[in-house]
Amino acid sequence: MSTTNLDSSFRIKNLELRNRTVMAPMCQYSVHEKDGTPTDWHYVHYVSRAVGGVGLIIVEMTNVEPAGRITDRCLGLWADEQIPAFRRIVDAAHGHGAKIGIQIAHAGRKATDDPSPVAPSAIPFDDRSKTPRELTTEEVKAMVLKFGEATRRAVEAGFDTIELHGAHGYLIHQFHSPRSNTRDDEYGRDLTLFGREVIAEVKRNMPEDMPLLFRISALEYTEGGYGIETGIELCRAYLEAGVDLLHISTGGEGVPSAERRPKVEPAFQLHAAQAVKEALGVPVIAVGMLDDPAVASEALASGKADLIAVARGLLRDPYWALHAIAASGGNYKAAVPKPYERGF
Repeated sequence: MSTTNLDSSFRIKNLELRNRTVMAPMCQYSVHEKDGTPTDWHYVHYVSRAVGGVGLIIVEMTNVEPAGRITDRCLGLWADEQIPAFRRIVDAAHGHGAKIGIQIAHAGRKATDDPSPVAPSAIPFDDRSKTPRELTTEEVKAMVLKFGEATRRAVEAGFDTIELHGAHGYLIHQFHSPRSNTRDDEYGRDLTLFGREVIAEVKRNMPEDMPLLFRISALEYTEGGYGIETGIELCRAYLEAGVDLLHISTGGEGVPSAERRPKVEPAFQLHAAQAVKEALGVPVIAVGMLDDPAVASEALASGKADLIAVARGLLRDPYWALHAIAASGGNYKAAVPKPYERGF
C-alpha cells in the first residue's frame, strides 16, 4: 500500500497541487445571456470550492464556437472579449490556494440547441436527436485551429492547465469511436487523427511547462462499443501526441445496451483508471462516485489512481475536500481559511 493520501501534494510539470482532490468539470447551464461568458454564478461556484480546499478545480466544458455548446447557456471561449470574466475566476481561485484548469471542448452532434449540429458523420446520437451534418475535411481542419485559439485565450486568462474533452460522446470522442465516425477521408481512416491534431495545436498555444490533461471514455457501453483494450490504445496514441495526464471516465457515447450497462455504485469506473495506469505507466485522475472519503483514500493508497475527481459530491458540499481529508486522517487544517478555523 502507498503512503499517498488525499492530503498528499502532487506535481506534474509546473503544476503543483496542495492535495489530491480534483473538482470534476460539471456544466452549470447558467449563461443566461447566451453569450458564453461566465457570470457571478460561475464566480461563486468555482471560488467557493477553492475556499473549500480543493487542490485542482476544472472549469466545466467550455466550447470553441457557439455551435459547439451543449446548450446555448453553456460557456465558451471563442472571443477575446470573454477572457476577463474567466480571469476574474482564476485570480480569485489562486488567492485561496487552489490551482484551476479549464475543459476545452465541442459538443458535436450533442449540441442540443443548435439547429444544425455537426459531427464526423451524419449519425444522430439517438432516436430523439437531430441528424447532424457531416463536417467537410476543410471544416475539420478549421475546427482544429478553433481548439488552439480557445487554448490561447485560456492561457491568457491565467489557467494553470488545459483539459481536452475526449469523453462522453462529444466531438473528439465522436471522431475516435467507430460507431460515430464512418468517414472515408483521412479522419475516417485514422480515428485518432483529429484528436492528435487538436493536441498538437493546443500544445502550440500552451507554455512548454504547462501540463495537458485529456478526459477520455476508456470504454463504451452501447452495443458494439469499444472495450478497455481499445481504450488503452486510444490513450497511448494521445499520450504519444503530447498529453501529460489522463482523466479516466467511461461511457456517454449513446444508450447503454442491457448487456453492457454498468452498475452505478461507488468507484464503478475505478477499474478503467487502474487498467490505463497499469498498462501505460502514466498518472491518472479517477472519477465516478468517489465522494466517500474511505473509497477515495483507498484508491490512492492502493495505487489505482493518482488524483481523485469528485463531481456531485462537490455540488452537495463545497467543503468536501476538507471534510474528506479530515475523515481519512489527513492534515486538513493547512487548507482551512483563517476566518473559518473556528468551524473546524
